[in-house]
Amino acid sequence: MNDPRLVSARAGDDDAGFDQSLRPRALDEYVGQPQVIANLRVAIEAAKSRGEALDHVLLFGPPGVGKTSLAHVIATELGVTIKATAGPIIERAGDLAALLTALDTREVIFIDEIHRLDAKVEEILYPALEDSTLDLMIGTGPGARSMKIPLKPFTLVAATTRAGLLTAPLRGRFGIVHRLDFYSEADLHRIVTRSARILGVPMDAEGATVIARRSRGTPRIANRLLRRVRDFAQVRAGGVITAAVARDACALLEVDEHGFDEVDRKLLLTIIDKFGGGPVGVGALAAAISEETDAIEDIYEPYLLQIGFIDRTPRGRVATRRAYEHFARAMPEGGPGANQKKLF
Repeated sequence: MNDPRLVSARAGDDDAGFDQSLRPRALDEYVGQPQVIANLRVAIEAAKSRGEALDHVLLFGPPGVGKTSLAHVIATELGVTIKATAGPIIERAGDLAALLTALDTREVIFIDEIHRLDAKVEEILYPALEDSTLDLMIGTGPGARSMKIPLKPFTLVAATTRAGLLTAPLRGRFGIVHRLDFYSEADLHRIVTRSARILGVPMDAEGATVIARRSRGTPRIANRLLRRVRDFAQVRAGGVITAAVARDACALLEVDEHGFDEVDRKLLLTIIDKFGGGPVGVGALAAAISEETDAIEDIYEPYLLQIGFIDRTPRGRVATRRAYEHFARAMPEGGPGANQKKLF
């Protein structure tokens, strides 16, 4: 799902090369997710000391929090190469067989969006993960026969933003499962400072704080904002990013102190003004703001839920007191939804 917004956590067409240049190369360079990194460090060292392939790894969490970067770091720490693909690209069992048979001993294969694997392809993956064999059917009809192809020991690192869509048999074959969460402002400050240093952009600590605070807990957004603020600083401020320069740049970009853009504000104000603060079903909300329900659930809601501006209830979405305070609105007497009968 493509999302052209500046504060979208999903990768855009122009992010690939930029993200690659800023990607951490080792666990020591990886900022944030301390519990995940500590556990991976132990598992990697144990696998290396035994001369074995690392257990298969599943990384899940919201987009833009470093799942792909961490997959590449795992391969680097293991001292092996990584081959990357994505679930939607693997259309046939033969495509997967070609990828797996080409792997050398203990190599890493990374499959992004693994929840989008075709069901028939997923069935071929089960024995590959379980006992390093491919179980393929040769021919059709009465003459069809099963052929087992041995594979060299390998590690699958898979990433998904929708762990709930994974089947139980697939999820059960991963020995290492970790969730990557949104980042703290302090961690994002470190990421922005590191990225500015790599890019050769002069920036003071206060400028980094302004960008980190508006990055929605997501490194990809932090780095994208840094690019845009860098452009603003180069054109209007002699190339140096200070707090004032960063604030002026974000104001021009219409990104406020919470990292909200026009779409976030529209969604929140629709719940508050049109639906009396909620509860409102996601279908009705999607129709009201002319968006797809999947976009609301996958792109807009996670961050708003994380920072406490909306709540999910059995009856629908509700704007919280924080949302009312942000827009300087008075909360209805009796709480959200109290005015709905007056509105309709």
